[in-house]
Amino acid sequence: MIVAEHLRKTFPGTGKGKGPVVAVDDVGFEARDGEITGLLGPNGAGKTTTLRMLYTLMRPESGRVLVDGKDVASDPEAARRALGVLPDARGVYKRLTARENIRYFGELHGLDAATIAARTKALSAALQMDDFLDRQTEGFSQGQRTKTAIARALVHDPRNVILDEPTNGLDVMTTRGLREFLRQLRGEGRCVIFSSHIMQEVAALCDRIVVIAHGRVVAHGTSDELRKQTGEENLEDAFVRLIGSEEGLHA
Repeated sequence: MIVAEHLRKTFPGTGKGKGPVVAVDDVGFEARDGEITGLLGPNGAGKTTTLRMLYTLMRPESGRVLVDGKDVASDPEAARRALGVLPDARGVYKRLTARENIRYFGELHGLDAATIAARTKALSAALQMDDFLDRQTEGFSQGQRTKTAIARALVHDPRNVILDEPTNGLDVMTTRGLREFLRQLRGEGRCVIFSSHIMQEVAALCDRIVVIAHGRVVAHGTSDELRKQTGEENLEDAFVRLIGSEEGLHA
């Protein structure tokens, strides 16, 4: 379970006389075990900055993050052990095979060879990686790189999974396969958070949705609750209405 409370993050302004840029402003939400929680918002809304604070890459200026009840700021190492993260940068080691990439991350987490081998076999089957598992990753397709990055992020069997736009740039069949994999993680009782600006992804996968605009949470709830709140029949229209009202506040 992951809880974000009153998170705030600013960056220095660009140009003479410009003040700091508020990237995240008082963001808070709860992501529960056995559910997929989606962060939905336009590009530049603050989703990635929020996720980076969740997985300890950035420190919030105020607020706190709890992972399975533990404060990330006071025990970041414990938080990292409980997290599996697919960041916005998908970089894999090009001179290594997919299997070697996964094994390297397993060793970083202190796993023994037998455990790494077993986890690699299970993840390869779940992500349909068997046909490229022992190929050097240089020259991989976007989908193959993403699958490799997800597998190495989950090799230590974390209870909490954070994915930053996991289907970005993927073809239809790869996207469908990743959707099923995320449902499998949910079925195992894990806490899954993923960010997206693609409405269909969120509608198809998420148990709960957190809508972010201009670094703020403008709405949260199930898809049905968001539609009811806005009086719209589909999630896309509800999202446009929610974002539109926030745009009006910043006009």
